[in-house]
Amino acid sequence: MRRVFLAILLTFLTLLPLSAASHDDEPLFGFTAASSLAERDWETKFRAIPSPQIMRDSMQRLSARPHHVGSPYDKQNAEWILAQFKSWGFDAQIETFDVLFPTPKERVVELLEPTRFVAKLQEPPVAQDPTSNQQSEQLPSYNAYSIDGDVTGQLVYVNYGLPRDYEELDRLGVSVQGKIVIARYGASWRGIKPKVAAEHGAIGCIIYSDPRDDGYYHGDVFPDGPMRNENGVQRGSVLDMPIYPGDPLTPGVGAKGDVKRLAIKDAPTITKIPVLPISYGDAKPLLAALKGPMGPESFRGALPIPYHVGPGPAKVHLRVISNWDIKPVYDVIAKIPGSEAPDQWVVRGNHHDGWVNGAEDPISGQIALLEEARAMGELLKQGWKPKRTIIYCAWDGEEPMLLGSTEWAEYHADELKQHAAIYINTDGNGRGYLEVEGSHSLEKFVNTVARDITDPEKNISVWKRGQAQRSLRGRPEDRKEARTRADLRIGALGSGSDYTAFLDHLGVASLNVGYGGEDDGGIYHSIYDDFYWFTHFADTDFVYGRALSQTVGTMVLRFADADVLPYDFSDFADTVRKYSDELKALLKTRQDETRDRNQALDDGAFNATSDPRRPTVAPAKEDVPPFLNFTPLDNAQAMLDRSAERYSKAVKSFTSRATGPAQGLQGLNGMLAQTERRLTNPEGLPRRPWYQHLIYAPGFYTGYGSKTLPGVREGIEEKRYQEAEQQITRVAKALQDYSAAIDAATAELEKLAR
Repeated sequence: MRRVFLAILLTFLTLLPLSAASHDDEPLFGFTAASSLAERDWETKFRAIPSPQIMRDSMQRLSARPHHVGSPYDKQNAEWILAQFKSWGFDAQIETFDVLFPTPKERVVELLEPTRFVAKLQEPPVAQDPTSNQQSEQLPSYNAYSIDGDVTGQLVYVNYGLPRDYEELDRLGVSVQGKIVIARYGASWRGIKPKVAAEHGAIGCIIYSDPRDDGYYHGDVFPDGPMRNENGVQRGSVLDMPIYPGDPLTPGVGAKGDVKRLAIKDAPTITKIPVLPISYGDAKPLLAALKGPMGPESFRGALPIPYHVGPGPAKVHLRVISNWDIKPVYDVIAKIPGSEAPDQWVVRGNHHDGWVNGAEDPISGQIALLEEARAMGELLKQGWKPKRTIIYCAWDGEEPMLLGSTEWAEYHADELKQHAAIYINTDGNGRGYLEVEGSHSLEKFVNTVARDITDPEKNISVWKRGQAQRSLRGRPEDRKEARTRADLRIGALGSGSDYTAFLDHLGVASLNVGYGGEDDGGIYHSIYDDFYWFTHFADTDFVYGRALSQTVGTMVLRFADADVLPYDFSDFADTVRKYSDELKALLKTRQDETRDRNQALDDGAFNATSDPRRPTVAPAKEDVPPFLNFTPLDNAQAMLDRSAERYSKAVKSFTSRATGPAQGLQGLNGMLAQTERRLTNPEGLPRRPWYQHLIYAPGFYTGYGSKTLPGVREGIEEKRYQEAEQQITRVAKALQDYSAAIDAATAELEKLAR
């Protein structure tokens, strides 16, 4: 099927509009004609430098041993990365923070009734895989920041453990009060599962990997294929990141020196109930012992058992005890000072710590960053000097929940708010299509870069390949846009990687970049994510690693050297309009669904069931959601549209009319770098003030997944309608301030163009 699709794709490429092609004779976005020629020359030299072989060697070195936070090899890797940066001419140092990082002391999952079974809780070595046998250095499988606990109770299967799954259980008359729940990984971030379970009265949570999600349902399992085998376990943090990420004891401030720390018992982001991950090999006997109603079709995985939900007769004992230690994290920070505007910063990062050997996550992204930096060093030797300061960051402690990047950003918050123009993040890399999420003021910029990067397998631009893929496989509305919209849309950012503190807390325009889509795997956060797996099943010849270096390195070069910082506000305005329309549609859907449900109750539709084995419980009637006043948002949208259009004309006029080196732009660019800050509010979002961006945030009940216009959207979703209306006003005010900042930049541009 893949070969057939590729053949169709390549044929389809010839039918797409020629206007999508890059035009080398046109000035680059943000550059005058004169400076554009020099920039293209440096970019051509840069993109010839990254080496797949060097990336392969670097991955083999960095992933040779487990390198989790606090391990000897984690520090050795940081020191090796530091030496590399220094050898390439960077001003580099290691900055250390001291953070709470629990590691497991005792782990027990056992079935007590109706039969006895003790879970192995181990991932055995694989003979073909030489680093899978480093048991003495591997972190056991666990969920970091689970509270200590020793609980026994009946088991209930809750599917993915999301709020909607508990609604299904309510309809089946099943309660988890006083029970231990078992949830499968997927459909949301793992930390949501114990969070929602505790809210419903559960006393413990077990999370397992179902083969339907990343196991044999999708292909051969490791070592014969890339998918998760019956012993594979997904480690991971369950820190309540939607409240705040980073060190749980020092919210909002860098964890350094004599900083005041919360007591562990007072840290709000540590789970309320004990939680532990297991393999589907260990999960099968637990699930098979359940009776009670059958779960609906959406609950059913790929294990060869009936998916009953319980409760019981399965009775389970869960015990989790951790060592609660303060550990150092080692952030490697390397700088190239700017030659003309050193107080404007281009910040680029990827983390270097892993749960175990971490070849795919994160080393595949880290080696791309290192090759970018090496190539920058080569350009320095040839006489290139960036206009703006470039800062490369190899973060530590990302896996436990963005520890290194969050603490660094909090510690340097005032400097970053003043100086940072952009943050560009990667976090692992694969094979396939260019995937970018981020601030939509950077959407046009991303598209201009994507048009100039060649896909290593198809020998067309990665933009063209992405357009073809969306045109053939996207949703109907996406297919139309891919053919007709000037720029391909980028996704919105929630959380889950090191951009979080920059965008969500500080209001620094940010991007997250990677290649993927053709590299399915099931080794995420297991001992099998290592050099052997990556070189057999992922980007085996490292050509997409090279493409990632070329892509992000080009972004860094352009942002560092542009005459006018390459923000564009028209795509942002279009995107905000889309989000606003989604909110109006969401509210109407909730109103219609509530009316229909209430009418069904009046008609007696829930009084009986045709299946006596699955009795239903009639829900209570609800008030129909009220109408909300979207007028302030509509008015702000109109202002934003006008401001964005005026700016686009002004920047095009300026760059096209400038005949020599652009002068006097530092003030203008300083204004542009501050625009994203206007979308933040120091009071933050309701019930989570650390998150200050009003356009993007991780969802309170989705975790990594983005919520756009989050205060309004979650107000509607959580039936806090008065709060939603208040948030409409806050967002509208932020958009008005944003438009005013654009207008001020436009006036400066128009003055310079005279």
